[in-house]
Amino acid sequence: MTVVTRIIKIQSENENDMIDITENVSKAVFDSDVSNGNVTVFVKGSTGSITTIEYEPGLIKDFPRMLSRIAPKDLKYGHEEMWHDGNGHSHVKASLVGPSLTIPFNDRMLCLGTWQQIVFVELDTRKRNREIILQIVGE
Repeated sequence: MTVVTRIIKIQSENENDMIDITENVSKAVFDSDVSNGNVTVFVKGSTGSITTIEYEPGLIKDFPRMLSRIAPKDLKYGHEEMWHDGNGHSHVKASLVGPSLTIPFNDRMLCLGTWQQIVFVELDTRKRNREIILQIVGE
């Protein structure tokens, strides 16, 4: 079994920024020379998330709206009482969506659906420089 680690660096512009990283992940898997296995996609930090979505304008609007209904900015958050940094809702949203995703691949190609893209979602209240760690495992 082979393990290959790669890092994707991105910069978000604002809260709810959604960045399609499918091509970056696909290229890393293809270039790894690992034929069959899984790639774990993990974002460092507690206010960013990784998920899959059909990356189209309607869903790019719908997804953040859905999250804001679940964890609105104007609720009282214990995190705010502790740190006063205005992003308690960001931490809650990121915890719900999650920091990682595992995707199988065969013949160095990701096993994704036709309209399924891998995205990073910025949930913090400001732009951020992010590192996304890819761990490619297989044979």
